[in-house]
Amino acid sequence: MSIRLITFDLDDTLWNLAPVIESAEAELRDWLGRHAPLLGAVPVEHLRPIRTRLIEGDPSLKHRISELRRRVLSHALEEAGYPAPEARELAGLAFETFLAARHRIKFFPETRPTLAILADRYRLGVLTNGNADVRRLGLADYFHFILCAEDLGVGKPDPQPFREALRRGGASAEETVHIGDHPDDDIQGAQRAGLRAIWYNPGGKPWSQAGTPDAQIASLAELPALLGRWQTG
Repeated sequence: MSIRLITFDLDDTLWNLAPVIESAEAELRDWLGRHAPLLGAVPVEHLRPIRTRLIEGDPSLKHRISELRRRVLSHALEEAGYPAPEARELAGLAFETFLAARHRIKFFPETRPTLAILADRYRLGVLTNGNADVRRLGLADYFHFILCAEDLGVGKPDPQPFREALRRGGASAEETVHIGDHPDDDIQGAQRAGLRAIWYNPGGKPWSQAGTPDAQIASLAELPALLGRWQTG
């Protein structure tokens, strides 16, 4: 079967997310300590109940993580004593500080070389539940489209993002392969939408879900040869 479209997850597929978020959270706390003294360098544990309360009131925020973080900060600042307009302004500035740090990413060594090879052979797309923007990361030229849950209002594993990817990429499900690290969101979500799915599993974790991935890789550098075998297969 011919392969025309390859879609990629971002976080923990093209880079390691944990150190990025840890650093961004630290910068956010430092910023709040300097610019919002009534709240101070608030620990993440203080924000979790607010986050839970907001999602219960508006479940769509689960897929709008940037808006959710802004609202959490705004509510926390209001609860600390800032008037609502000032709380919203401070929350916006604090979020931009977080977002800038969230984009200081160290790619896996094989990310750029692999994307460069694949972009010459296939149409590539982004399919993410996160709020990283490949345009801010210098990767946009590799991709024909970028789809994130925040814009769609729904995230993986729902089939809608995968169907929209097929529409944007001008390919059928049978001509499309999705690559990602999450067993449910990426692998089972893609397969339920009719796509083939490759599990990015550098840690060699055992598969514990129903069914199986169509393939698994420990390095992105394995992709060109694997897809080439499928293409000619």
